[in-house]
Parts: sequence; C-alpha cells; structure tokens
Amino acid sequence: MAKKQKADLLQGTLDMLILKSLLTQARHGYGVAKWIQVTTKGALEIEEGSLYPALHRMQKRGWIQSEWGLSESNRRAKYYELTALGRAQLKTEVQSWSHLVDAISLVLKSNLAEG
Repeated sequence: MAKKQKADLLQGTLDMLILKSLLTQARHGYGVAKWIQVTTKGALEIEEGSLYPALHRMQKRGWIQSEWGLSESNRRAKYYELTALGRAQLKTEVQSWSHLVDAISLVLKSNLAEG
C-alpha cells in the first residue's frame, strides 16, 4: 500500500490557514493544528515546529492575541484569537491566495503548445 502523500505548504500559506482557523473561535495550538487537519481531510498536517513559531510571530505582529485557559481535557493551555488587525490580514491573504490560484489555473488549462 502506498504512503499517503502530504501536501507541502507554499511559504506564507501557514499564516493564512492559522488565521482562518481562528476566525470563528479561539483555539489552543493543538486545536488549530487539528482544525486544519480535519478541514483538509488529512491533506495538511501542521507540525509543532512550524505551528508554534508561526503563532508567536503572528502575536508579535498583532494579528492574534492569547490568554491562558483550560483545554477540553482540563489542562492549562494558551488560547489564541484573532484581533481586528488579524481579520484584516486574513482578508488580504485570502485575496492574494485567490489571485495566485486563478493564475495557476490559467496555466494548467492552457494548451501546452501555446507560448
């Protein structure tokens, strides 16, 4: 049986995915990673070594804020939520991503003999 291929994230995509995961509710780090994994039907798995530096970077930029709380398993966890600046950044990143997807779609639909 072949191993399931995992998609590699383009640079900058992780921030957009994290911001999107926080759009409707605050989540702890594991919750963010789990939301991304479930939403992508397992195609994307975010490793801790990528997730937590991204969360810290985004907090320094003012896109998210955090506060300590209790997880579902009654453990202390840091919960992250979007700020107004983070909502604006998400909108910007989604627009940029949409333009990129449109451009790539044009290339994939083009006749190989063209150009």
